[in-house]
Amino acid sequence: MKIRSFFARIFSQPRSWMRAIFHRNRLEAEMETELAHHLEQLTADLIRAGHSPLEAKRRARIALGTATVHKEGMRASLGLRWWDEFGADLRYGIRILRKSPGFTAIAGISLALAIGANTTIFSVAKSLLYDRLNVPHADELRLLRWNAVAHSAVHNVSGDFNPVPGGGSTSSVFTYPIYQQLRANNRVMQDLFAFKEDSMNATINGNAQRVDVAMISGNFYAGLGTRPQLGRAILPADDAKPGAGSVAVISDGVWEREFGRSPSVLGQTITVNRSLLTIVGVNPRGFTGAKNVQSSPDIFAPISMQPLIDPRGKNGSMLENTGLWWVNVAGRIKPGVPSEQAQAALDVELAAAIHGTMTVKADESIPHLELADGSRGLNFAGRMFKKPVYVLMTLTGFVLLLACANIANLLLARGAQRQREMSVRLALGAGRSRVLRQMLTESLLLAGIGGAAGLLLGYLGRNAIPRLMSNPWERNDLNVSVDWGVVAFVAGVTMLTGLVFGLAPAWLAARAEVSSSLKEGAQTTTRRRKGLSGKALVAFQIALSTLLVVGAGLFLRTLFALNSVDVGFRTDHLILFSIDPPARRYGPGKDVQLHQLLEKAFAALPGVQGVAPSSTPYIADNMDNSEFLLEGESPAAAQGLAEDVNLVGDTFFQTMGIPIVAGRSFGPQDTATSQKVGIVNQALAKQRFPNTNPIGKRFRIDDTKDEWVQIVGICGDSHYMNLRDDPPGQFFLPYAQQPELGGLTYAIRTQLEPAQLVPALRQVVKKADRDLPIVDIRTQQEQIAANMQMECTFAALTSGFGVLALALACVGIYGIMAYSVANRRNEIGIRMALGAQPGQVRGMILRESTWLAGSGIVAGVGAALLLTRLVKTMLYGIQPYDPITMSGGVLILLAVALAASWIPARRAAGVQPMEALRHE
Repeated sequence: MKIRSFFARIFSQPRSWMRAIFHRNRLEAEMETELAHHLEQLTADLIRAGHSPLEAKRRARIALGTATVHKEGMRASLGLRWWDEFGADLRYGIRILRKSPGFTAIAGISLALAIGANTTIFSVAKSLLYDRLNVPHADELRLLRWNAVAHSAVHNVSGDFNPVPGGGSTSSVFTYPIYQQLRANNRVMQDLFAFKEDSMNATINGNAQRVDVAMISGNFYAGLGTRPQLGRAILPADDAKPGAGSVAVISDGVWEREFGRSPSVLGQTITVNRSLLTIVGVNPRGFTGAKNVQSSPDIFAPISMQPLIDPRGKNGSMLENTGLWWVNVAGRIKPGVPSEQAQAALDVELAAAIHGTMTVKADESIPHLELADGSRGLNFAGRMFKKPVYVLMTLTGFVLLLACANIANLLLARGAQRQREMSVRLALGAGRSRVLRQMLTESLLLAGIGGAAGLLLGYLGRNAIPRLMSNPWERNDLNVSVDWGVVAFVAGVTMLTGLVFGLAPAWLAARAEVSSSLKEGAQTTTRRRKGLSGKALVAFQIALSTLLVVGAGLFLRTLFALNSVDVGFRTDHLILFSIDPPARRYGPGKDVQLHQLLEKAFAALPGVQGVAPSSTPYIADNMDNSEFLLEGESPAAAQGLAEDVNLVGDTFFQTMGIPIVAGRSFGPQDTATSQKVGIVNQALAKQRFPNTNPIGKRFRIDDTKDEWVQIVGICGDSHYMNLRDDPPGQFFLPYAQQPELGGLTYAIRTQLEPAQLVPALRQVVKKADRDLPIVDIRTQQEQIAANMQMECTFAALTSGFGVLALALACVGIYGIMAYSVANRRNEIGIRMALGAQPGQVRGMILRESTWLAGSGIVAGVGAALLLTRLVKTMLYGIQPYDPITMSGGVLILLAVALAASWIPARRAAGVQPMEALRHE
C-alpha cells in the first residue's frame, strides 16, 4: 500500500515532483562544488602554515568532516535513494560524454562498427546453421541417409551424393520402391514421407519461367504437421496412382508475385512442363518444405505426377525404377523410441528392401541406414557454409576485442586525468563503491550507445552477406531476420563489452589514494605514467590488428590468384543462358532437332559472332562424367576410370576460343547417321594415351553396346568445374549424334551488350515454343565471378575488418603517445633546456611507438602463423605462412604506428622550455 500511495503521489503531481527533483539535484551539485573548494583552500592554508602536504590534507578532511556529515544528512532529508543515485550517476555520465564529443564519437563509432559486424554475422550464422524448419516440433523430424563402402549395390544416383575416404559414399536419396517398402514395414517412426525438389519449366499467368517444384508424397503435409493458409493440402488420394492428382499447392511468394494475394487463385491452372495443374492451396508464409530452411519451392505437386511433369528413362517413370536412387525420405520418430533403436530397425528393413527390389551381386555391399537430424532438412547450407561462417564469427570476435581494447585504453587515459576529481569525491565522503559504480555507469552508457548503433547497423546490413553470396541472375529468397535471439545477443555483447572495457578504469579510479592524488595533482611531475596497462592494451590491439591484416592479405591474394588463372578459353563478350525443353513434349530425337533449330536461329541474329551450345557450362560447379573404355581395353580394367564429358555443337571450339592442336574440329558432316566422333583434350591424351597419338583411336562410353567413337582431334586444356582444380582430362561429343539430349547451355559471342541482344534471343525461343523459357541469362565473366563468390565475400569482409583494425590501432597508438607527451611535458621542457634538439625528442617518441608496435606485431605474427593454418583449405595459390603477406602486414602496421605517433612526436619536439617550466 505504501508503494502504491508513493507512486500515486508522484503521478498525481508530476510537475511538482519534477521541480523537486531538479531543485534537489541543483542543491547537491552546488554543495559538492562548495565543499571541494573549501577543501582545496583549507589544505593550501595549512601548507602555508608549515604543515606537510599529507598532514595538511588530513587536518583539512577532519575540519570538513562536519560538513560532510551535513551533506549526507541533507541527502537523506532530500529522500535520495539508490535509484536516485543511479539516476544522478547516469545524468552525470551523460554530461561527461557530452563534454568530450570527440572521445564519445570515436568510442561510439568503433563500438557500433564492431557490434554491428558481430550482429550481422550472428544473424547470418543463425539463419544458415541454426534455424529449423518452420513446422511444429521440428526437433522430432529425422532424415533417412545411407552409408556405403566401396563396390556397393548403389550404382545410379540422382541427387545428394558425397564420396567418403576409402572409396565409400553417403547419400540421402532412395529408390521409390525402397521408400514404399520402408514405409509399409515401418514400426518405429510415426510415418515416412517422400519428397524431391527440381527445377522445371512453368507457365503462370501466361509467363513462361523456370520454377522450383517439390514432388511430394500424399502424407507430406500430415507428416510435417502443416496446413495451407488458403485452400487444402495435397492428400493421399492425390498420390494414389501415377497421374491421379493434377493439383498443386503454391508458395506464398508465388501467390504474392503472380496473383497479388488474391483469394481467387484457388481453382486457377498453371502449366508445369506442359502438364496442366489446378491450384488447390497456398502454403503459409515462412513454410519452406522439408529440403532446406532458407528458401521455399514455388510449386508443390503430388509425386505421382512425376511421369508427366518430369519424365525420365525409357517409359518416363521413376516411380517403378528399382535402380535409380532419387527420392528423399524423412519422418517423425515415435515418442519414447530411442534414435539408435529406430535406426537399427530401419537398417534391417533397408537391407530387406534392397534384396527385395534389386539384383545384388555377390561382391557388392549393402548400404547401412542412418537416422540424421531432419529439423533443418538436408542442411546443404549448414554443410557448405559451416567453416566459413565460423571463421567470420572468429574474425568479428577479434574486431570486437580490438574495439574493447581501444576504448579501455582511452578510458584508462581519461581515468588518469580524472584522478583529482575522484580524489575530491573520496575526500568529500563518497565511498569507493560509489566511485566504482559511477565509472561503470559511464562505460555501460558508452557501451549502450555503441550497442544501439550496432543493432541498427546489424539490422540494415543483415542481408549484405546473402547479397554478396547470391547470383545476379537468380532470385534470392533468403531474408535474414533480426529476431529476439539476435536482440538478446546484442544486449549481452553490449553489457559484456561495457564491463570488459570499463572494469579496469573503474577499479583504478576506485583505488585512488586521496592524499597522494591531490598532492600529485597540484603539479605536473616528471614521472611517466605508472604501470604498463595502457601500453599493454595498445600492444594487444596491434597484435589483433596484425592477425586481421594478415588474414585479409591471405584472402585478397587468394582472390588475385584465382583472377589470374588462365581458364583456357576466351571469357570476353560471351552471353550464357540455358534452355531445358520438357521431356514430355520433346522426347528422344525431338530435343536434338529443337536445339539444332535454335542454334541456327541464334547464329542468324544480327550481332552474333558465334554460338556454342554445350551440355555443361564452364566454371559453373557442374560436371558430367562417363566411363571411358578404350578399344582393346577390358571393361574390368577400365571400371571406375570415369572421364569428364561435354556434349557440344559444331562451332563450340571456334566460339569459345579453345584451340584445336591436332586433327580437326566437329563439322556439319558429323550427323546422327555418320561415324560417331569425339575430341579429347591434351590432359586426357597424356593420361590415357601416353607416348601415343590418339587421333584415329576408338573408345566406348559406359561399357555400352553402342558403336565405337573415333577420336578426330585434340584440343587445348581448359578449366571445367572451377578455377581451383587443374584442367581435367575431358572428351567432347557432338550433341547432334546423341539419341537424346535434354537441356543445353548456349554461349553466344557478340560485341553487343546483353540488354541489346536478349530481347531478340527471347523472341527466337518464343517463336519455337511459347512455353519454353530462357533460363539464367548471364555473361561468362559473371559466371566465373559467381564461382568465386566465397573468395570475393571473404576478401571484401576481411579487408573491411583489416581497415577497421588499422583505424582502431591508429587511434590507440595516437591516444597513448599523445597522453604520454602531455604527461611528460615538463620532462621534455627540461630536456630541451639542457640542450636536447627537437629531432632528438621527436626520435625518442617515435622509438617508443616503434618498440610498442614491434612487440604487438611479433605477437600478432605468431598468432597468425598458428591460426591461419585453420583456413588452409580456403586459400588458393599461397600457403598460410606466405612470406609476402606476412611482410606486407608487418610493414603496414609499422607504417600505421609511425604515422599515428608522428603528430605527438612533433608536438613534443615543439615544446618550449620556458612555457613548460612556467607551467610547472
